[in-house]
Formats: sequence, structure tokens, C-alpha cells
Amino acid sequence: MILRNPVERAFAHWNMQRFRGREPLDFFDAVREEQSRISGAPPTEARRFAYVDRGSYGQQLERFFKFFPREQIKIVKFEEFKNNQRETLATIFSFLGRKPMRSVRSKDRNIVPYNRAMNWEERIFLYNLFAEDIAKVEQMLGWDCSDWKL
Repeated sequence: MILRNPVERAFAHWNMQRFRGREPLDFFDAVREEQSRISGAPPTEARRFAYVDRGSYGQQLERFFKFFPREQIKIVKFEEFKNNQRETLATIFSFLGRKPMRSVRSKDRNIVPYNRAMNWEERIFLYNLFAEDIAKVEQMLGWDCSDWKL
């Protein structure tokens, strides 16, 4: 399982939906309308607009840990994977009981141009939404998520 900074993930998700022509709302409006848009929608449709909900990792991890022992789940920070691909892949292969790959061809996927950057007001707003969950993830996984904080 790869977990990305939930603030960055939410904005990137919205940007991807805008790029694909699926999101008519501005970012703040989309976040404010998220719950009403996803309630009652079919799961595949709801996922499209779940910018904040999908970044609530603490709840998701609790569900996983109800069904799987912690030692059966390898959890990696997206930022660690992106910055240290070879080493991170080696730990994943080791976790799976496999030999590491000899070579890795790096090719970014799902990269789309941003119409605009996230502004400071949006960043603070999102961080405040995620702060408690980030602390929960740190506690649950023993991680330092200071790079996810303002």
C-alpha cells in the first residue's frame, strides 16, 4: 500500500479530474460539495469526487487491520518511493520474499499538467482537515509525517 501526503493527493486528484473534463467545480467548491456528491452515488462514481475522503488513511488502515495482520501489509510513503525507487522496490520485493529486480526503468504515470498550483489558503484548509488523521497514521505506523505537515 502506498500512502501519499493527503493534502497533495487531494489537490492532484482534483486536478486530474479537471484535466479529464470531469470536474466543473473549483477546488474549494468541489471539497465543500464532496459529501453531498458522493452520498448515494455508485462506488465508481463516488471515487471520482472523493478528494478528501480517499485521503483519510487512518480509517482505511483500521479496516485493513481488522482483516489482515499488520505484518502482512507493506505500507510505503509515496514520497519515499518517488525519491528512492530502487531501495524502496528492494524492500517491497524482500517483503514479498522475492529477489530484487536487476534494473528498474522509471516512467512516471498519470502525470498531467496543472492548470494552477494549490494556493496557501487551500493548503491550510486541507491540512486542517487532515491534521488529526495524519497524527493517527503516525501513531498507527510509527511514522514521522512531518513532511506532510505545514
